[in-house]
Amino acid sequence: MLIGCPKEIKPQEFRVGLTPAAAGEAIGRGHSVIVETNAGMGAGFSDDDYRAAGATVLDTAEEIFAKADMIVKVKEPQAVERKMLREGQLLFTYLHLAPDPEQTHDLLASGCTAIAYETVTDNNGGLPLLAPMSEVAGRLAPQVGSWTLQKANGGRGVLMGGVPGVGPAKVVVIGGGVVGTHAAKIAAGMGADVTVLDRSLPRLRYLDDVYGGTFKNQYSTAAATAELVQQADMVIGAVLIPGAAAPKLISRAQLSTMKPGAVLVDVAIDQGGCFETSKATTHADPIYEVDNVMHYCVANMPGAVARTSTIALGNATLPFMLSLADKGWKEACAADPHLLNGLNVHAGKLTYAAVGEALGLDSITGQDALNI
Repeated sequence: MLIGCPKEIKPQEFRVGLTPAAAGEAIGRGHSVIVETNAGMGAGFSDDDYRAAGATVLDTAEEIFAKADMIVKVKEPQAVERKMLREGQLLFTYLHLAPDPEQTHDLLASGCTAIAYETVTDNNGGLPLLAPMSEVAGRLAPQVGSWTLQKANGGRGVLMGGVPGVGPAKVVVIGGGVVGTHAAKIAAGMGADVTVLDRSLPRLRYLDDVYGGTFKNQYSTAAATAELVQQADMVIGAVLIPGAAAPKLISRAQLSTMKPGAVLVDVAIDQGGCFETSKATTHADPIYEVDNVMHYCVANMPGAVARTSTIALGNATLPFMLSLADKGWKEACAADPHLLNGLNVHAGKLTYAAVGEALGLDSITGQDALNI
């Protein structure tokens, strides 16, 4: 198979979909790899690194899209990229379709087959291709939140760990999954007073058993959330419903109950955000203010640490990418129900029910798509 990796063009996206090591693995199995020039520069990989692995470096994205059987990316294809997709071409990347009707309609119109990293599953009920970026985003959230909390950036001017005689920042993490756990660990490590909210009692028991001396946890009711949000200096939104739009956990009206200069960090912004006042921002202009509450809603947070993120993502996607290349998407998905769960679009049909529900579109099952 001819595997193509274009340069990411989303603003301030420095990651790359294919590392030189991954390219070398694919080439070693008899496949060919083409990479757009400078695609890996943001993550510290030169064109010569790809050439040394056996890949061919091409000048433009147009060449990559025109030639490749499978396109491997990081972020969802932008409008100009979607126009270059063609019928029968395989796209393997993050998609986050539920809050993005324009992308969804364009992918359907293209006739391509699109497999989304974020809905591939594993035997433990996890999301193995989302997990590494969730780990990165979770660890980044307190870091960027503490920067936003500084007075010069519009925040309350509160130090995360406080100092002797002055209490630490109060941090509330909504969601005790991968993002929330990593966010809570880092915030607690910075000395903050941290509480994690979640609705899963087994998860709360796990967090209490493992991290009971590090941070607190509480069952997430509307009343508990409202009370803790009023007290918080920082709230980190870390709730995910796989493939679906994120639930709105803090309303516009609740902002008036928060401390002036408090900070909201919305890690769920790729899925539409879990605060009513969230809107996607970029690394170039990451924060904005609504009702005296600062919002950090960068849609590609892991792109800030592009090298770490690229290598971590590449480690997770490599086995699936090789399976797709070795067998073709139909045989690979038929043999692996977890990879089939990643199928979101095929031949003009939506194949992921949660996206259809979010956007009011009809969908078919992945199993049905195998017979098209």
